[in-house]
Amino acid sequence: MSVSVLRWPGTEQVTALAEELDQRIAGGQRFAALLGRGNPATGTVLSALVAHDGGVTPLSAQLPAGVTHYPSLTPQLPAAFWYERLIHDLVGLVPDGHPRLDPLVLPHREGGELPHPGAAGRPARIEPDERALPVEVHGPGLFTIPHGPVRSGVFESVEYLVETPGEDIPHVRIRPHAKHRGLQKRFEGLDVDDGVLLAERVEGVASVAHALAFAHAVERRAPLPQAAGLVRALHAECERIANHLDVLGKLADAAGLAVAAARFGLHKERVLRLVGALCGSRFGRGVVVPGGVSGLPRLPADAVSNELDRLQRGIDGDVRALCDTPSFLDRVRTTGPLAPDLAAAHGALGPVGRGSGCADDARVTRPYDAYRWLAPPLVPVRRAGDAQARMQVRIAEIETSFHLAHHAVGDLADCDTDTLATELELSAGRSVGWAEAPQGEVVYLLEIGADGRICYCAPRSASLHNLVLFPATFVGDILTDFPFNEASFGLSIAGVVM
Repeated sequence: MSVSVLRWPGTEQVTALAEELDQRIAGGQRFAALLGRGNPATGTVLSALVAHDGGVTPLSAQLPAGVTHYPSLTPQLPAAFWYERLIHDLVGLVPDGHPRLDPLVLPHREGGELPHPGAAGRPARIEPDERALPVEVHGPGLFTIPHGPVRSGVFESVEYLVETPGEDIPHVRIRPHAKHRGLQKRFEGLDVDDGVLLAERVEGVASVAHALAFAHAVERRAPLPQAAGLVRALHAECERIANHLDVLGKLADAAGLAVAAARFGLHKERVLRLVGALCGSRFGRGVVVPGGVSGLPRLPADAVSNELDRLQRGIDGDVRALCDTPSFLDRVRTTGPLAPDLAAAHGALGPVGRGSGCADDARVTRPYDAYRWLAPPLVPVRRAGDAQARMQVRIAEIETSFHLAHHAVGDLADCDTDTLATELELSAGRSVGWAEAPQGEVVYLLEIGADGRICYCAPRSASLHNLVLFPATFVGDILTDFPFNEASFGLSIAGVVM
């Protein structure tokens, strides 16, 4: 890949940023995010994050005040496609040459007020602009099905515009903006203790992972008590198990297997009840604090181990039964294929990436907390890229998570538990934190001011990074395959639109 951008006054740093991204990606690093901090008075900062073995590095470009256009990175770096749309919605920067700049997270009227994350104050009023349905595919007999944002069952608010001649799906466009909550602005002015509470609520199904990524950005690799690291790992792995069980249940439900869907729902409920018994919150909230954890598990170690064993035995039996059901396998095999080349070029994350040959796992390549000594094995990747491959990755991850949770509980019983948090000396500056959520890598770009309060905080979930790939999986699929594709991605719309 070669990134080349035009040079014109005020955008020289964007050119340098693009060139450095080109060099780093060519050297094997992965593009992780492109974020914007807007300030009409002082100019805008574009920050690109690149992931590599051992860390995530921020790269920045400053645009002077008054400069509202810059050469788009998307034509040469397709993974920046949604990120540039997000920056346009929140900050107002126009990426010239972008292939499609329709609203993504905040459809606002032309000339209306923008939130400008990182700038002082909040907008007085933002008026949404519900635009006409965009059309990509033209021809006789083609029509658009607006699927959502209100849907049957318990689903998050998202609108899929399915363009179809009747059964085949030649094109899908995603409009998730109904879920936008303005969380980047909500972080500003909070102290770090309140910040971690908000981070837990960015993406409810990954509360622990978001709290970890935020805390890591605050801690800046500060030493963590061993017991705190083990408690964090235990809750993170329970969260992973619950999420993957939810996906298996949705896949079974899409196939009309009511008993299997009920069984996986039961297992998920038991995992959540175990987490609730451990800390008082079914979602593991309140456990992670900057510098450590708020307390030890409320159950004795042998009780936790016994419950983990009971859960694993029940789940293993139902997984075998599901995978021995030919009518189910017929629905997931070859459905929703994500080409390994596309997944690698985009840097697909989590089970979506690992189902298409991308092996990156932050617990292994950029280990943190107890993962430094628990040494989790890399989950074997699949290259088929279909819904079945993504399901197989999740099944393997459930097994690994039980293994890690057992080890965390055993090590916790043998280590010093008198100290559960490290006193942190906050200093002004910018930092990056990361964690491996059930959906994949979560990254937080955080800036703390001289007063110890948050000036700017930009979460980037795996859901935001991966969902852009969803339309590319409809290769030869029909309308009845849609729920299998969606369930196999296992993403959260709350994590896409913050």
